[in-house]
Order: sequence, then structure tokens, then C-alpha cells
Amino acid sequence: MIAVAIGLFVLLALLGMPLAFAIGAASLAGLWYGEMGLSILPERMLYAVDSFPLMAIPFFILAGELMVAGGAMNRIVSLANSLIGRVRGGLAHVTILSAMGLSAVSGTAIATASALGSTLVPSLSRSYDKKFAAGVVIASANLGPIIPPSAGMIVYAIMAGPSVSVSALFLSGVLPGILLAILIMGYVSWVAWRRDYPPTGDPISLKRILYECRRGLVIILMPVVIIGGIISGAFTATEGSAIAVLYALFIGFAVTRELKIKDIPGVLLRAAVTSSIVGALIAFASTITFLFTIELVPQTLAEWLRGVTDNKYLMLALVMLILAVVGMFIEANAAFIMLVPLFAPLAIEYGLDPLHFAFLFVLNIVIGSITPPIGVLLFVMSGISRLSIGQVVSAVWPYVILQFGFLVLCMFWPALVTTLPRMFGF
Repeated sequence: MIAVAIGLFVLLALLGMPLAFAIGAASLAGLWYGEMGLSILPERMLYAVDSFPLMAIPFFILAGELMVAGGAMNRIVSLANSLIGRVRGGLAHVTILSAMGLSAVSGTAIATASALGSTLVPSLSRSYDKKFAAGVVIASANLGPIIPPSAGMIVYAIMAGPSVSVSALFLSGVLPGILLAILIMGYVSWVAWRRDYPPTGDPISLKRILYECRRGLVIILMPVVIIGGIISGAFTATEGSAIAVLYALFIGFAVTRELKIKDIPGVLLRAAVTSSIVGALIAFASTITFLFTIELVPQTLAEWLRGVTDNKYLMLALVMLILAVVGMFIEANAAFIMLVPLFAPLAIEYGLDPLHFAFLFVLNIVIGSITPPIGVLLFVMSGISRLSIGQVVSAVWPYVILQFGFLVLCMFWPALVTTLPRMFGF
């Protein structure tokens, strides 16, 4: 039954079918082959999405859309531009800093890539070349699910149960997110020097920095208020996401005054489409998880790993290798739903730190969004930049290597992930 479902899913995915359709068709095929009632499918789907914590995802997506429509993105870019100054690859560095700012609002790579792509790709293409622009935006957008708030971390925490909290996972992403951004900027600087790109931007001016900080202060405070409230326990992640929407409305209407009533329907439509895609993937993926459960896949996998090794570090390396392959073919939210229930208990059984393992799991799956053949950000950027998938892949592969290298660094340096959460008592 599992073999039939997985085989059909891989076939449909490779043929370019939408992932939600591929997962749904695979689930139906598995249930039919196993001679089980198809009524189980809608029951499992409804059960998967009928979750209060999951409501945080559409709210954070909506908050990100409101920030872009309300002109907050322009202020983030202006602030980043003032901080970078006039250097080689300056506009690319601005893109990376802007991605960090937007990631602290949107929580998803797709939303970050869409906003950065539509705003900065034209300028990047004029200053450098289109392939370089696409690579920078894709690599920067991957900060979205790492820097809190992160939709992926919310889904992981829900699927893992009480072993790890959303607040702890959010904190675990702060230092790695900053360090990864610095590494990307370092690579961009090297490429700009090697290709002799002309300096872009204006010389650093303390007066301008102070001016841009004053203009962007209320925007900068947004993630501080929302994430701080979630971590302190003042409100849950779902309540925090709703507050983020109200905060974004306030910024758009009262601060930047660029958000108009006529913009609201379009914002709601874009947020609804993105949220629906995520919800459909979660719903259909839950049926695959159900098939895994009734076929005793977790127990079989645990026995296989125990037969291979009893060393927790080797087990961790094997799981990371499996996830790297899975991320190439399965969308992030679907992977979380299907695989967290399998691997999270194993990590605890082997004595691994649940928080460290959770972050490595999220980071590994996030990298999958920029790896061919099914990396979703590749298709998003292909549509925005009008480049072919092959051209986008050729532009992004150095960042894929860099991010997998960073994953290895986080594996061997757990303190990078766990220090901040431990400081807050997690």
C-alpha cells in the first residue's frame, strides 16, 4: 500500500503535477490498493487542518502581504541601503538584509521570495545580471522559514507534540538565521569582487542612517513585539499572528499611509491563495502519514536504524541524508506532516536534544525548497525573472552547497542552535 502511494506520488511529481494533486492521488491509490474505505481520506484531511495553532500560518502570511502592500517593504529596503553604503554588490547585500527584515514578518520562503522578487529583481538585473539576481533572491528568501516567526517551525512543533515548543524553536532560529545571512553576504561579496561588479548604493551617512531608522522604527519593532510576546508567554503563536495582522494594518494606514481600502481585496486574495496551497498540502500529506502509521513504518524504520547503528551521531547523519533527498521531491509542509511523526520520536529514543534535532530537521527541509527537481522557490523565481528552470538552477547551486555546509556546521555546533533558547529557560 505504501509502495503504491509513494511510487505514484514520485511519478506525478516528476511529471510536473501540482504537489497537492500528486499527494491526494497517491493517498487515494494507497487506500484503494489496501482495500480501505475512501471515507477515511476526508476524515483525516479535516482532522489535520482542524487545529488552532495552524491558524497562525495564514495570519502571518496575511501580515506579510499587508506589509508589502502598505509600503513597509520600501522602508525596509531604504534602511538596508543606508546601512550597506557604497560597495561592490551593494544592492545584493541590500536584498539579503531586506530578506531578514521581511522574514521577521512573513514566516515563509514563498512570501519572502515573491516580495523580494517583484521589488528588487528588476534593479538587481540592471546592476548585475538576471541569473545573479535570481540566485541572490532565492538564497535570501530561504531565511524566511529560519528567522522567526516560521511557519515551518509551527508545523514541526504541532507534529512533534510536547517534546519541543514553538517559542523554543523560534528562538533557535535567531542566531543561525543571522549567521547564514552573513555567510550569504560573504559569498556575494566574493562573486562581486571576482566579476568586477561596479559599486552600488550611496556612501554611508550617519545622518541618513538615523533618518531611516526613525522612519522604520515602528516596522523594526513589529517582530520584537510579536516574537517577544510569544516567547514571554503573553500570547500564543496564533494570537501573536493575529496581532501581527492588526500591527500591519496600523502601519499601512497610519504610518506609511500607502495602504488603501481598495488594496484590501487583492491582499486578502493573495494571502488566501497561498494559505490554501499550504492547507491543501497539509491536509493531503496527513493521509500519507496515516498510511505510514497503519503500515507500521515508524516501527520498521526504527528497527532498521537500530540495526544499522546504535550511535546517535551516525543516526543523525543518516536522517539528515534522508531528509536532504526527500527535500528534493516533497514540498516543505508536506514533508513536515509526513516525516516529523517518524523521526522526532527516534531522535528522543537515541538521546538527541529534541530542540537541536528539530532545528536541523527544519533547516534541512527548508534547503529542499531551493534544490531541483521540485524546489518550489525555483519555480517561483522562474516565473518572476522569466528565466528557465535550468538557468535558475545554475544560478542557485552555489547557495545550495553553502546552505548544506551551514547545516553540517549546525550539526557539529549545537550551541549555535540551543544557546539562546536555553538562556530563556527552554
